[in-house]
Amino acid sequence: MKTELLDAVEKKNIKAKLPYFEVGDTVDVHCKIQEGEKSRTQIFTGVVIARSGRGMNEHFIVRRIVEDEGVERTFPIHSPNVIDVKPVRSGKARRAKLYFLRDRTGKGVKLSQKRSEHTAGA
Repeated sequence: MKTELLDAVEKKNIKAKLPYFEVGDTVDVHCKIQEGEKSRTQIFTGVVIARSGRGMNEHFIVRRIVEDEGVERTFPIHSPNVIDVKPVRSGKARRAKLYFLRDRTGKGVKLSQKRSEHTAGA
């Protein structure tokens, strides 16, 4: 059970406008990378395989294949290091968690596309 004090602290750090994306969507996650004194933006493109948490603790897991090796990253939605999340393609998913994609390779990893208004290609 949260207290009013925790809600007040979280309200300062929660992002006001969040992009709409679901599990199964292919997204571009723009993250800030700090290298010494310089910072740059890096784009991580992959399929959202899970979303969980709520409020300040909400996060999502993005998976992509790099040189025949699966790479997963967990991004907190309200982190200051996550600059933007842009949906690229909407995938048809019948489950809340797509962990079964970890066992698949090649064309078996692709989800069928569904028509959606929130993706950039629509």
